[in-house]
Amino acid sequence: VQLQASGGGSVQAGDSLRLSCTVSGLTFTDYGVGWFRQAPGNEREFVAGINRSGAGKYYIDPVKGRFTISRDDAKNTVYLQMNNLKPEDTAVYYCTASPSAGVYEYWGQGTLVTVSS
Repeated sequence: VQLQASGGGSVQAGDSLRLSCTVSGLTFTDYGVGWFRQAPGNEREFVAGINRSGAGKYYIDPVKGRFTISRDDAKNTVYLQMNNLKPEDTAVYYCTASPSAGVYEYWGQGTLVTVSS
């Protein structure tokens, strides 16, 4: 199983980025998918998730209204559209595949997002 994340970069506050994570080696539609992030000196935290059907989307409060998670089952890919980025969004972002709620079975390698003020 491989999760290949991409789309990170260095941007200014207020800018946008779209992260992508392409999954291979499993039946994509059997898994919820999501994003975590880890800032320097902090623990990894959940950011957003989307369930297998795509109907359920979940966000932490700091990103609600700014981030949007989506999935394209034809491409085995999950996206995280991040708008109005803030310096506190700076972190390595990891995608994950989840066979059931709260179980994160597979992880991508991480993509770095740096937001400067």
